Amino acid sequence: MHIAGDASALTPQQRELVGLAATLGREKFAPRAARHDREASFPFDNYDDLRASGLLGICVPTAYGGLGADFATYVMVAAELGRHCGATALSFNMHVSSCMWAGFIADALDMTPGQRADHEAHRAVHFDRIVRQGKVYSQPFSEGGAAAAGKAPWGTLAKPVEGGYVVSGKKIFASLAGAADYYGVLCTLDKPGATQRDSLYLVVPADAPGVSVVGDWDPLGMRGTVSRTLLLDHVAVPDSARLMPEGLYWQAAARYPHMFATLSPTYMGIAQAAYDFTVAYLRAEVPGMPPVKRRMYPTKQVAVAEMRIKLEQTRALFLQNARDAKVDPDKPTRMRIYAAHYTIMENAAAIASLAIRTCGGQSMLKSLPLERLYRDSRCGSLMLPWTAELCVDRLGRECLYEAGERDEAIE
Repeated sequence: MHIAGDASALTPQQRELVGLAATLGREKFAPRAARHDREASFPFDNYDDLRASGLLGICVPTAYGGLGADFATYVMVAAELGRHCGATALSFNMHVSSCMWAGFIADALDMTPGQRADHEAHRAVHFDRIVRQGKVYSQPFSEGGAAAAGKAPWGTLAKPVEGGYVVSGKKIFASLAGAADYYGVLCTLDKPGATQRDSLYLVVPADAPGVSVVGDWDPLGMRGTVSRTLLLDHVAVPDSARLMPEGLYWQAAARYPHMFATLSPTYMGIAQAAYDFTVAYLRAEVPGMPPVKRRMYPTKQVAVAEMRIKLEQTRALFLQNARDAKVDPDKPTRMRIYAAHYTIMENAAAIASLAIRTCGGQSMLKSLPLERLYRDSRCGSLMLPWTAELCVDRLGRECLYEAGERDEAIE
């Protein structure tokens, strides 16, 4: 089944890149996934393949040598990667997000001529590293507080100095920690009275003095992301470290909310993989398993039907959300983002759980992929900036309130 729906509805570039992701996933990533999960080791070998394929530059504009993919194309590719190795797809998103913020999203923002010139000069440096040098960027933002949920300024601070900034802070669950060449750190400009509007997006070299990665990594799922803690102790970076001009990240976050749903395509892929495995298992088509068919039992047929219904519901919202993406979406579109993100995260876990129940005891063996898919699927609804709870909270509030409306508290 094509994860992006009807292949004839795709653009030539989408067909090509989703096909490339499918080939890499099937031939390279899937055979390695169990080892990286078991060891909680970062998939450097998969990134070598992403680099060789040109996918590191998937969302780098063509003017800078990249593939110039738009949001819809990228999330379809990400979902296909997630179908074969969730940890690779999830960590890859952190790299690509840096390219999207500095690329087509920045192009849609309001900037002064000076800011635009400044941004063009700086992003040329970053995109050259990615396209021509094969460097990997990341986007560590979580700090364990309200900032990642968009309710407070970042605790990581960037102090302006002559020719650049000095950055200090801590990021937890930092995907690609110890693996990325550069960390795209979200921080707050260190000045009196700073607010969320003073957010700053700075690139910190992994080998810069004051950068360290600490802590163990032994989680339930998504073990191959190796999302350890990143410490920044008075790290000096130049002005060219800006991925956006000062103050522009706040505008980008407010005007392009689809970016906060880029984690969910990975889970769309996991949902598809759990369904695929179940069908293959019941048809006795899983490699290495005895040729014993189980598809003739009505209970199995009903369970697969339920899985397929959830999968199609999820895919429909996923694809609609992908094609909706644009700057300044209207209110119905914005609410659909919350609904889609919540549905994908929750339904991935529900489909994987139903797959375990339908396939039975053997599906719990680590020699088969379903056990890993089940554990990985449970992680999605916990991930900031949009956990399942935050999506419900925002959706419920915006369904009932228009901008600026409020009620007096009821005693």
